[in-house]
Amino acid sequence: MSSTVSKRSGSGTPRFWRVFRGSAVTVVSGVVLVTMVGLSLVAPWVAPQDPYDLATLDILDAELPPFWLPGGDPRFVFGTDHQGRDLLSTILYGLRLSLMIGFFAVALQVLIGVSVGLVAGYFGGVVDGLLMRLADIQMSFSTLMVAIVASALFQIAFGPERYGQLAVVMLIVVIGLAEWPQYARTVRAAVLAEKSKEYVDAVRVLGLPAWRIMIGHILPNSLSPLFVLSTVQVANAVVSEAALSFLGLGMPPSTPSLGSLIHSGFEYIFSGSWWITVIPGIVLVTLILVINLLGDSLHDALNPRLSRGEGGR
Repeated sequence: MSSTVSKRSGSGTPRFWRVFRGSAVTVVSGVVLVTMVGLSLVAPWVAPQDPYDLATLDILDAELPPFWLPGGDPRFVFGTDHQGRDLLSTILYGLRLSLMIGFFAVALQVLIGVSVGLVAGYFGGVVDGLLMRLADIQMSFSTLMVAIVASALFQIAFGPERYGQLAVVMLIVVIGLAEWPQYARTVRAAVLAEKSKEYVDAVRVLGLPAWRIMIGHILPNSLSPLFVLSTVQVANAVVSEAALSFLGLGMPPSTPSLGSLIHSGFEYIFSGSWWITVIPGIVLVTLILVINLLGDSLHDALNPRLSRGEGGR
């Protein structure tokens, strides 16, 4: 029996790597994502130009097409925008900013949602009912609606100039507060399944406080669905930032994110300078696509039903 248990306990890692390595789409998605994240992290060192440094900009370089088109300049691989900024550089800096907002927004979602889900699932009863009704109310408000209200309040309270400086923090808070119920519901369901198991009864008998039981014993056994959900939520957060910035409710045009780049170039698309908005749009679509593809693979790798089915074969 012990050999059977050890075989099952060790089967998770081989299956995890088999799922990832067994699909060419997953491998390519992983390579693309790692490349995009890596380039965004080292943007200040690899970008041909600093888009924040006005001294490096020349208005005569404005709206130059990509180098492979007639009139293109080899100095600017993807061309330039209406301010004369190198589009490749702004994309690298914008990618870094969009990913940072996405990751920190998801971190806030995890902090709030996991806390609420743990408490609701463990204590149940009235506490569970109140917290889940709060989650239902929160889910009735879309991210866009919350952002419109928050943007208006921020601009009234701090003014447009200060708002531009606080836009990153505002987006992280808005997206984080708008999407935490997803985690709360997922964790609550996992806690309801775990708290009736024998190991939880055993630690209760030992007299451990509720917070130690929840954090030290129940939460570690409820992490698998959180990894899959976090992958999807990072993609959703990046899309939310891009959508809000495109609508003028997120990052200002002077601070490049993928959304603000698409927004600032949209008015030039019909004048022939399509690359200002199309190329950042392609980068955004590629980023979301590879994250979602990896999320699907992660779901398959961590799905116990699929693992049992494979073992049965």
